[in-house]
Amino acid sequence: QVQLVESGGGSVQAGGSLRLSCAVSGYTACMAWFRQTPGNGREGVAKMYRDDGRTSYADSAKGRFTISLDRAEKTLYLDMKDLKPDDSSMYYCAANRIVNRCGGWLTTDFAYWGQGKQVTVYS
Repeated sequence: QVQLVESGGGSVQAGGSLRLSCAVSGYTACMAWFRQTPGNGREGVAKMYRDDGRTSYADSAKGRFTISLDRAEKTLYLDMKDLKPDDSSMYYCAANRIVNRCGGWLTTDFAYWGQGKQVTVYS
């Protein structure tokens, strides 16, 4: 069984930085960060394949967000810099155990989810 427990997030002024953490237990093929605002679907932000460390980012995150994995601590991170008010959202850690379902950004491809952490960016 996979369990994901998130921490971090909070409020920051535009242009600032925040880090999200996700403690991962159990085997995963890939892990990702999604975000969701009220009334909207979950949007993929960043993704990482566990075995070879390949990463991919949504256009909105490229150059500003970095996904990383501390294998010893079994913790997934999302480092966010140059934050904008549009980045304000609930952020979710996600994972699945089937590598063939890691290629896209569909929420249905990810079977395991964290509880979510709020990120608020004020101008």
